[in-house]
Amino acid sequence: AKSGKKGKEKGGAALATDPTPKSADGIPRLKTYYDTVIRANLTKQFGLSNPHEVPRVVKIVLNVGMGEGAKNPKLIDAVVEELAIISGQKPVVRKAKKAIANFGLRQGMPVGVSVTLRNARMYEFLDRFINVATPRIRDVRGLNKSSDGRGNYTLGIKEQMIFAEIEFDKVEQIHGMDITIVTDAGRDDLAMGLLREFGWPFKGETPVAAA
Repeated sequence: AKSGKKGKEKGGAALATDPTPKSADGIPRLKTYYDTVIRANLTKQFGLSNPHEVPRVVKIVLNVGMGEGAKNPKLIDAVVEELAIISGQKPVVRKAKKAIANFGLRQGMPVGVSVTLRNARMYEFLDRFINVATPRIRDVRGLNKSSDGRGNYTLGIKEQMIFAEIEFDKVEQIHGMDITIVTDAGRDDLAMGLLREFGWPFKGETPVAAA
């Protein structure tokens, strides 16, 4: 019985930060909404004749650049833990591939922490970010409409405190992060249309209420 309990605890911990997660129990709300509503709306809006032309979100990447913090192991561990809490998945510590003397950077030194979300966890994060985190961003009346020309959207946020999962009294240091939403749209208007249908709060627009 004792060994069974340990196995259960170990399995539970692995599930919370599984680096290659499988689909979560059930289907995320936004995935169902995408399949039943968004695909049809985008097909009509953009006059798409081929179902394969309808864009989808492929992955979401959260990235924290460490800067001077890379020299502080305690801070790196804290950022790893925070990203795991925010995403429900184990992050990866990115290390310098080569030394840069002018920046005091040695090969192998941590330069950032990132996590890539796909499938269920991707939709669950998108839902929480749109409906819980963005209303907590101070003094922001909508998010900028900026993408890379290929249908991928990157947003920089100034502090991790917008995520309700983060407990203020346990924060080692306030830091920002970049959130990149990668789509297969191939062009910006389709990608913006996709995000808009999910309820993305673009500046100067009233967000769509995703069911």
